[in-house]
Amino acid sequence: MEPLSTAAIAIGSVVATKALETTGEKVGEVLCDKTGKFLVKLRKHSPHTVTAIEEAPEEPLDYNKVVAEVESAARADSEVYQAMEELVAAAKVDPKVAPIINNIHSESSVVVNNTKLAECINNVLQGNTLIGCTI
Repeated sequence: MEPLSTAAIAIGSVVATKALETTGEKVGEVLCDKTGKFLVKLRKHSPHTVTAIEEAPEEPLDYNKVVAEVESAARADSEVYQAMEELVAAAKVDPKVAPIINNIHSESSVVVNNTKLAECINNVLQGNTLIGCTI
């Protein structure tokens, strides 16, 4: 998977996980662990980016900027890259987050539309169906 797509999915995973938990739904322990590790590793490289991610969706998130920053951090720091990859892998198998991720990225697509990503996550936050939510 390309780093840009992986970064976008990782950010979407963090925001979706947070959104699900604020609605009272629990995500898997592995996903929670991977999310936490990713944010810890990213915070060392880019603390303002982590703050922006953690404040979403209450504060609007500039997905294009954040994806670029996460991708840059992953290229500069192998620990950030590894944590990002592990988070994406965990998100793809979590029964609550996987449907969101599957709508964000398909293996045949190499470009992730960050505006559509934001719309999909917003739909999840508002309890809307994911059907038709494609990137």
